[in-house]
Amino acid sequence: MRSKTKNMKNIKNEKNIKDIKNVMVTVLFIVFITGFMLANILLPDSEFSYSERRRLTAFPEYSTEEFFSGDFFEEFEKYTLDQFIFRDFFRRIKAYGAYYLMRKKDNNKIYIVEGNINKIEYPLNEKSVLHAAEKLNEIYKRYLEGKNVSYAIIPDKNYFVAAENGYLSIDYDRMQKIMNENIENMRYINLFYALTVDDYYKTDIHWRQEKITDVAEKLLKEMGNAVEISINQYTKKELYPFYGSYYGQAALKMEPDTLIYLTNEVIEKAVVYDYELKAQSKVYATEKFKGMDSYDVFLSGAKSLISITNPEATTDKELILFRDSFGSSIAPLLLPCYSKIILVDLRYIATDILGDFIDFSSKNQDVLFLYNTQIINNSYMLK
Repeated sequence: MRSKTKNMKNIKNEKNIKDIKNVMVTVLFIVFITGFMLANILLPDSEFSYSERRRLTAFPEYSTEEFFSGDFFEEFEKYTLDQFIFRDFFRRIKAYGAYYLMRKKDNNKIYIVEGNINKIEYPLNEKSVLHAAEKLNEIYKRYLEGKNVSYAIIPDKNYFVAAENGYLSIDYDRMQKIMNENIENMRYINLFYALTVDDYYKTDIHWRQEKITDVAEKLLKEMGNAVEISINQYTKKELYPFYGSYYGQAALKMEPDTLIYLTNEVIEKAVVYDYELKAQSKVYATEKFKGMDSYDVFLSGAKSLISITNPEATTDKELILFRDSFGSSIAPLLLPCYSKIILVDLRYIATDILGDFIDFSSKNQDVLFLYNTQIINNSYMLK
């Protein structure tokens, strides 16, 4: 009888302990969920993601029209995903799960080949390529008739690694064919065979300045300049660690790059003028290395219109360089042949008003359109 009573007490105690555990788990779960909810509500929103090098989505503005169309909820979902607490931590867990547990070849179009982070660019947008050609023709007809005008396309890293490793890739030959068949009165400078994947940063989209002195020489010579450029003409300066834009998108722990910039007496004495800020600066803004985008060391980053004046020039010749961000690092290497280089970024300034800021009347001007393949494939951003 006593044994039976004892067993019943043990069963009852075990049941009580189990009930307490269930209650504790439930309470902890509620506290956890409530804590996350309150933290997301109470903590201030972040404006930027430094790991991803981009601006985060802000809380959407409410309107009755957007509410009933569903646009408000779509933007709100983007907002909650961008502003979620410990977002980078969960992104890293997802990335490791995708690559190492699920064995996926890419995560959100980011893939890695031999320690080199790449982003899939696919498919080829032929209408965009044609639009890019038309934009260059438009600018030529408005401002550049009779000038020495060239254009070149910078291949993105996918050109070197995507297809041979089983990733989708745009048809680069087709892109060049469309451009060459539709652009008028301009010389094409082919850079596809002048570069390798090692000329680019492993964690970033851009090329490495210390690797492209031969590219700078090729561009200058094909524009008619008699010049020899060698890495030995420059002093190397190193900045470490450099975490490129792809590093944050990959969300994995990887080795950073070293950012190397090249300088010499000509570059040190050159003066950069920002037409928007109406301010002067140096070619290299090393103080920006710890900022939002470390690549802004080159000419202070994205600018609609700037010029570099070379007081050491032995010629009055000028270069007008229509460019994207790749142009920021190669422009200093083109200085030996020009008294001034004017850099135009059509993503931030409209074609219609270029004549208000640039004197196109000089006969001693070279013109170079220099865009990477991702811009050509998304050319509607050019104004």
